[in-house]
Formats: sequence, C-alpha cells, structure tokens
Amino acid sequence: MRLLFVCLGNICRSPTAEGVMRRLVREAGLEGDIEVQSAGTGDWHLGEPPDARATAAAGGRGIVLEGAARQVTREDLRDFDLVLAADRDNRAALLALAGGDAAARERIRMLREFDPDAAARGDLDVPDPYFGGEDGFDHVLDLVEAACRGLLEHARETSRRA
Repeated sequence: MRLLFVCLGNICRSPTAEGVMRRLVREAGLEGDIEVQSAGTGDWHLGEPPDARATAAAGGRGIVLEGAARQVTREDLRDFDLVLAADRDNRAALLALAGGDAAARERIRMLREFDPDAAARGDLDVPDPYFGGEDGFDHVLDLVEAACRGLLEHARETSRRA
C-alpha cells in the first residue's frame, strides 16, 4: 500500500505524519508492504527540510523527520492508494486537483478519519502549527500518532483482504 500525507507547505504536518507512520510501519515489520511519502498543496517551501520545530518535537519522541518539501501532483493522486489530507482546505485543494477523475477522488481521505475518536466527534482537521508556539507541534504529534495507529490497522486489514 502506498500512502501520501498532504498538508499546505509539506514542512510541518505532512512530514510529521510521514515520520510517525514510517516508525509504526518499521515497528510492525511492514516496510516491504507499506510505502510512505508526503507532499504539500502549496509551493512556498519547495526543497526545504521539515520545520525545525516539527523536527525537534518529533525527535523528542524518537521520530525522525527527513526529506525535502515537494508539491503534490495529479500523478500522485493516481499513483498512491491513499492520499491523506491534514485538513479540509487541503482536502478541497486535492479534490480540485483530481478534477473529474473519480478514482483519484476516492483515494483522497482525511487523515483523522482513521482516529475513531476524532471521526466520532467529526473533528477531522489537524491544525497548522506553523504560526503558533512549540506546544502546537506536540499537539499535532498527538493527533497524528492516534490517526496513524488507526491507519496502520486499516492498511493491515486491506492487505489481508487482498
């Protein structure tokens, strides 16, 4: 299964989700079964590493953030099994990019749909910590870790059915 995490600039939320999911996949011994990447809907930070505050918060939990920001493409919407938006605005941008491609549109989901508690509350956005304080990055990690645990279980169930 190929997973693409998407936020606005690909320097905070989506690389955090990528790092969290990579760790969970590694711990589960599923590196050969699940591929994880991230991208942004915007082009403001192309080529930049993850935000230093996100990297520090993740590092405090033993999670490594790496890579360089890139912008999501229409090809990504066809190539990945799931494209996971950090919030409603990014989901809308992804749906606009997909246009009339029904198969691509079906692959676009909200990351927090996979956190049963968040889904039950209808609280599906991961807030953007970029303009806030350090505690915002820890909050994002909490939300993303819960969602990624559910996503890992979904990936396991999907691979069992295949």
